[in-house]
Amino acid sequence: MTDNTNTNQLTDYHKQKNKEEMKRNVISFALMIISTIIAFVIVGSGIMDRIFAVFLLFILATIQVAFQFFYFMHMKDKGHALPAVMIVGGTWAAFLTVFGLVAAVWW
Repeated sequence: MTDNTNTNQLTDYHKQKNKEEMKRNVISFALMIISTIIAFVIVGSGIMDRIFAVFLLFILATIQVAFQFFYFMHMKDKGHALPAVMIVGGTWAAFLTVFGLVAAVWW
């Protein structure tokens, strides 16, 4: 019997693709751990001004959210347009709600 080389090539392709995906996930996980350690050092040591520390923590949190969406929730893949639109819409609605409440309290 002859071996079906198309199946072997397809399997090798999927193995290579899964290997690359796992490599990206491990790298993004490591970057998230590093940013978490940086956040703990910023808060725990008190080495910088409070306003700048809060601003930097928001930036680190935004980066971590992006890593979560794109790599661990697979929003970078095809077919995830509707969930992505819903997440962005929900985030925008939450921002407008918080902004409106803050504006109502302060003015």
